[in-house]
Amino acid sequence: MANKIVNQIKKLFSSQLAIPLVALIVLVIFNLIRDPSFFSILIKKNNFGNTVLAGNLISILNGASELVILAIGMTLVTSATKGQDISVGALAAIAGSMFVKILRAGSINVGTIILAMIVACIVAILFCLFNGTLIAKFNIQPMIASLILFTAGRPIAYWINGGASPSVESNLLTYLGSFIPHVPIPTPIIIVVIFILLINLLLKKTTLGLYIQSVGINERAAKLNGINPTVWKLAVFIILGICVTMAGSMSVCRTGIINHETVLLDIEMDAILAVAIGGNSLGGGKFKLSGSILGAYIIQALTTTLYSMKVSSTAVKAYKAVVIIIIVVAGSPVVKQLFVQLKDKIMAKKEAK
Repeated sequence: MANKIVNQIKKLFSSQLAIPLVALIVLVIFNLIRDPSFFSILIKKNNFGNTVLAGNLISILNGASELVILAIGMTLVTSATKGQDISVGALAAIAGSMFVKILRAGSINVGTIILAMIVACIVAILFCLFNGTLIAKFNIQPMIASLILFTAGRPIAYWINGGASPSVESNLLTYLGSFIPHVPIPTPIIIVVIFILLINLLLKKTTLGLYIQSVGINERAAKLNGINPTVWKLAVFIILGICVTMAGSMSVCRTGIINHETVLLDIEMDAILAVAIGGNSLGGGKFKLSGSILGAYIIQALTTTLYSMKVSSTAVKAYKAVVIIIIVVAGSPVVKQLFVQLKDKIMAKKEAK
């Protein structure tokens, strides 16, 4: 039994998840040495008098919710198109603006929230399909194609609500953005868990994941085997549209306002980094969603760690950049090959003895 566990651990650390796991372990050890209570979970009363869970660990899981959802969408886009959509933050702002516009059109209730989500999702999918069409039909490089909405997306979000940054107030929205009464876990964490389960079910119970990877690995070979690359590239942008809608709407529920200039600002860069840190190739092909999800939580854990060390918000990005460069370089094929060669030399010396 012990040997089996050891073998499983060795297999895990020799897999694609090795780098993100090591990075996460280093972060955990660093924080435990710096502050042994860093990951402690507290039980306290919130502003509504409900008993809820709090602490840095809960903050990390909660704060990374939008990033996790966008990292999942970014992973699928990267796999199928061999590139990244840098407009996801702006698209989330558009979806959030449309979400707010529908909510403000009448009284806020469960039906209105569902309608607002559906309309926002349709609008977001149409904008995502604009990017997808440029990529799939006109063979424009993904980063260049998405640069259009990266530039114009936030002004469009501003225009949707008549050049304003309107707010929305409702207990229902507060529940979705913070805590449901008598449920101690933040609602965004619950939403993310459900979404991860659904997307995994979709990928495992259908051929979606296989076809996406096939198109990303070798588009010509996929076409010869009866797989239409255009259809599956557009399919990932439909999924991305759902992801940006969820992220944008969740952000609105948290803050009760849509500010096109600040909502999920620069999150597209973190989403791309989450994919890279998770060991997925930015050149497309095979992917591992668990790696991207882990990468998103690593980025949020790093951010929380820096803030707990009293690092100013202006300096956080610089510190994050240094750490992320180290993680990405450590997971690069060149460094991995060096480790393999080193391992082979050590094994050869042991056999010689």
